Amino acid sequence: MPAVRGSTFFISPRRCPASPCQPSDPDPELRESIALRVNEQQLANVNRPIDLDVTRLPLSLQTADAVVCINMIHVAPWSATLALLEGTKALLPTQPVLFLYGPYRRFGQHTSRSNEQFDSDLRAHDPEWGVRDLEAVSEAAASSGFVLAEVVEMPAHNFSLIFKT
Repeated sequence: MPAVRGSTFFISPRRCPASPCQPSDPDPELRESIALRVNEQQLANVNRPIDLDVTRLPLSLQTADAVVCINMIHVAPWSATLALLEGTKALLPTQPVLFLYGPYRRFGQHTSRSNEQFDSDLRAHDPEWGVRDLEAVSEAAASSGFVLAEVVEMPAHNFSLIFKT
């Protein structure tokens, strides 16, 4: 799963201590930051973070029970989203679950003024970045064999998207 500097990743390992987690990030500094926090929080079910870039297929993992992608899609080119979907399809077993978390537009419209400003800031930083349209992500996921099973509104105008096959 892509790593984040905040605490979003660390919710699942604490709530599900019997489930192993494999964090990843292409950025060595973020991997080290994650490793330090895992050690500080004594999370025995979290493996050392690995270098994983979804745009470099095949993925360095062989298999996973689920894929959780937190706050990546809007800070990467659209091609990274497509690569994530393609790589995830090859990685997951017969009953895959793909969980995406982050800000999304709904039906082409921002869900808040703050997300609209965030989108402008992202696009000013890199024109290939930006808050994605939830329906476009769902359509791309469908092309990879996934079905949007659930959309959950989250705090700070974010959404959790749960895809299955």
